[in-house]
Amino acid sequence: MADRVKQVAAEESKKVKEMTTDAIKSRAYLYPLKGIFYFISHKDLWKPLTSKLAPTLTLSLGVTTFMFLVAYVPQAAIMAFTSGPIAAITAALLTLSESSTIINLLSRTFLIDDALIDTFDGTLLSRECTNLVSEGRQIKAGGDNIARLGKLIKKPFAKFAPNAIIRYLLYLPLNFIPVVGTVVFIILQGKRAGPTAHTRYFQLKEWSQRQRQIHIEEHRGGYTSFGVASFLLEMIPFANLVFAFTNTVGAALWAADLERNASPPQDVRDASKKAM
Repeated sequence: MADRVKQVAAEESKKVKEMTTDAIKSRAYLYPLKGIFYFISHKDLWKPLTSKLAPTLTLSLGVTTFMFLVAYVPQAAIMAFTSGPIAAITAALLTLSESSTIINLLSRTFLIDDALIDTFDGTLLSRECTNLVSEGRQIKAGGDNIARLGKLIKKPFAKFAPNAIIRYLLYLPLNFIPVVGTVVFIILQGKRAGPTAHTRYFQLKEWSQRQRQIHIEEHRGGYTSFGVASFLLEMIPFANLVFAFTNTVGAALWAADLERNASPPQDVRDASKKAM
């Protein structure tokens, strides 16, 4: 049994090392930051956000304030026994994470779904990926990149899935482990959030579920690092929904670079042929 445990530990250590190396080489963790600067410098991309700014900021302020009033003190009291002197910080991070999850659930379901699609597609147009965008919507002539967006042919952004919430609740107790638990929790959330950011890209590529899985596994480190960076930004109180838009811009920039800099991997092409 001891030898088996050592073997499993060695295999997991190797996987983590490979994923970390892939993450560093991919530089995907930079795209959320690139998204911020690109968003700031391209005023036409502000339109989807500004159209939803008042209700989303109100929602963000209300939910975050409510969570700190109701959930922060009890969680800090519990963490005082597990985290000691850093309980206040750990509880604050946990409350921010919970607030972000609730805000994303409500906003993506009721407020900003279409606006995020417009932001993603508009960013692709700004990077001259017109052919790719035309797979999912009509493209108008003239105007800025947002004004050129016509009627949606395909609408990919699924609303918050129950299994995502269940996984979040299952991972939540990790935060009661000092420091390491919170780090693992954030990494696990990033591992889920990274591929989700490219849902629109996968649909525009018309990839099957199998093809998406192949692509994600080949870029697992990159998607995890992107997801961690974007998740951390969306934990910032009152600004998390703004970062939801800049993260979407970053995801579109990454998709545009994938289109320009690399042909599809051989096994993705093989899967595509089999799907046909």
